[in-house]
This record gives sequence, C-alpha cells and structure tokens, in this order.
Amino acid sequence: MTDHKTGTREEWLAARLELLNAEKALTRRGDELARMRQELPWVRIEKEYRFETDEGTASLTDLFRGRSQLLIYHFMFGPEYAAGCPSCSAIADGFDGSVVHLANHDVTLWAVSRAPLAKLLAYKQRMGWSFPWASSFGGDFNYDFHVSHTEEEWRSGAVEYNFRDVDLRMPEGQENPFITALTAMVGTDWPTYRREGPGVSAFALEDGVVYHTYSAYERGIDVLWSMYQWLDRAPRGRNESGFWWRRHDEYDGQ
Repeated sequence: MTDHKTGTREEWLAARLELLNAEKALTRRGDELARMRQELPWVRIEKEYRFETDEGTASLTDLFRGRSQLLIYHFMFGPEYAAGCPSCSAIADGFDGSVVHLANHDVTLWAVSRAPLAKLLAYKQRMGWSFPWASSFGGDFNYDFHVSHTEEEWRSGAVEYNFRDVDLRMPEGQENPFITALTAMVGTDWPTYRREGPGVSAFALEDGVVYHTYSAYERGIDVLWSMYQWLDRAPRGRNESGFWWRRHDEYDGQ
C-alpha cells in the first residue's frame, strides 16, 4: 500500500483543475518572459572570433550558415578534460532532433567548447551525435561570454558567472561526493573542471553585422535539459539524492 495521499477520481479532478490554473499562469508568464528576451537591446560584436570546425576555420558569421539567427550552447569541455561534462552531455542528447526544425525556421544551433577540435569530434563520434560542434581553443570567445575563467580569476575567488562575481572554490579540506564523482568522470580536479561553465548564447545577423542578443547560465538553461522536463511530470519528480545520471553509453542494463 502506498504512503502517498490517495483519493477518488472526483477528488483527483478537483486538485488537477487547481493545478491546471497554476500551470496556465506559469505558461502565460513564460510567454511574457519570452517577449522580454526578444526585447533586450542587441550588442554589436566588434571582435573577430575564430573557431575550428570539421569544415575548417570559421568566423562567428560563418556559424550562422546563411541564416539570420544563431544559438550557441556553451558545452563544458576544457582542453584538459578527458571527456565532455556528463551534465552537458545529457543536455546535448536532446539537440539532434531539434537542429533540423530550427534550421527550417532561420535558426542555426551549434555547441562550442574550448577543447581542441580533435577531442570534440572523437567524443561526438562516441556519443553518436550529429549536431555541429566548434572549438574556440586558443581564442577569447569563451572568456568573453564568461563560460571559461583564468586561473587568476579562480584563485581570486571572484569568477564572473551568471552576471555576478562568485567564488567557486572548495573550502580547503572539504569533500563533496557529488563533485568527486563529477570530476572523476571528466578526468580532472575541481578547479580545472569548474573553470568552465555551461550556458547558452543567442546572436542575430543583420546587414552583415553580428549582435549578441541573450545569454543564460545555471538554472537558466534547465529548460534545455529535456530529461528533467520529463522527470518533472513523473510521479516522483526528480527524486534526487546525489549524482545519479551518466553519459548515455555508461548506464548498466540499458
């Protein structure tokens, strides 16, 4: 017998209708936030960024691939990583199905990471992905959009991330099982792992000029993590007590 509250179909329907009203309010608020994103002022990109892709060296303009809108997922994969971040990997598992739809609505989607291209392509092949992935290795792109941080910034305890200065250092002598598991999966220590950060940035191209229009980090990219959107609708929700997810080829008994 379950310990969860039970009821009649009529009681369930009454509670469901109350929840439906709250869900509709959230949907309307989400529509309002989408409009607010689109109304943000655009910032002209002055710097000439260069990327390495499987088609050769590319500019930021080249990444648009003839379209007027560009979305970039800042995938945590630093040069020292042995493999891509497992959290970013779980998010990226949902990209391939969207790429073709976005492309047919004037939007190009890329992932960008600071690891050398050869590492990215090898990992992409392992994961069986087809979405475009570019390396910003050796350039300023990741630093300028605050998803990579220097050793000096890290040591200072004032890393700019999610539009504020944060101290991401672990207190000396403190252990965290979540962090231990996460860093082991990418083959680094915590400072090396967390000098990279996840995020998404949007760009527009008009009359040959590229503009930065939007960026989001931390919980701001939760909505891109499709696994969690499903879990939030499952009977027990996220039901997390620790670091449980893996890369999709690492689960036992799939």
